[in-house]
Amino acid sequence: MTNIQAAVLAFLVPPRAWRGLLTSVALFLGLAAMAQAQITVFAAASTKTALDEAAAGYMAETGQAAILSYAGSSALARQIQLGAPADVFISANPGWMDVLQQDGLIAPASRLDLLTNRLVLIAHGADAAPLDLETVDLGALLGEGRLAMALVDAVPAGIYGKAALTALGLWPSVASKVAQAANVRAALALVASGEAPLGVVYATDAGAGSNVTVVASFPEGSHPPVLYPAAVISGGNAAEAGAFLNYLRSPAGRGIFLRHGFGAADQ
Repeated sequence: MTNIQAAVLAFLVPPRAWRGLLTSVALFLGLAAMAQAQITVFAAASTKTALDEAAAGYMAETGQAAILSYAGSSALARQIQLGAPADVFISANPGWMDVLQQDGLIAPASRLDLLTNRLVLIAHGADAAPLDLETVDLGALLGEGRLAMALVDAVPAGIYGKAALTALGLWPSVASKVAQAANVRAALALVASGEAPLGVVYATDAGAGSNVTVVASFPEGSHPPVLYPAAVISGGNAAEAGAFLNYLRSPAGRGIFLRHGFGAADQ
């Protein structure tokens, strides 16, 4: 501001209004700085319980906020392809991260394998009996009921689940009985509510749900490893996004995920 502009402003603005004007300017600049520091994180639905806690820990440690948006990894990747404003992407499988990397939509140097998980079969109720996936006739067991799964050709939990059921020779008997949900948490909700007697979810989802029981764990060799890659989105708030990912890999952040049943990918 030049001396002439300052003199004009002083003439137009009464002295008593200066304090309020300066306060307003300071507030505006503070909000602008906060907006610049704030990041948006697109994350697989299965990370919600743990990532909510991790984001709160990051806020407590740094004072910086992260807006969290959860959905199936496929839906999030498509939103990013369409230009949705995101700074970080955490996928539940490498495939969708590969798609964004091929499209030039992530910073390749920032990509890292963050978490691992396990695939389980859950049943409605708190006292369901265990099942042996090597011997059970899952189709007959379902009867007229449905097997809740995330979208089997798009969402990672559904893709892993279909692969595991196929490897165990169970897919032909259940394919027509699958109730496909938009994401793994939606599949969990179908079983928890009793709308589906059985469902395929991650072990961490089962631990976060209520009124469900893990009745079997899928052998690791029956499906590709459940791996969660994370990366900074190109053109986003790279510095703050990188700091957020570093926190998730720190002892404090990692401890939160381990407590919720995830594994650390780099162990």
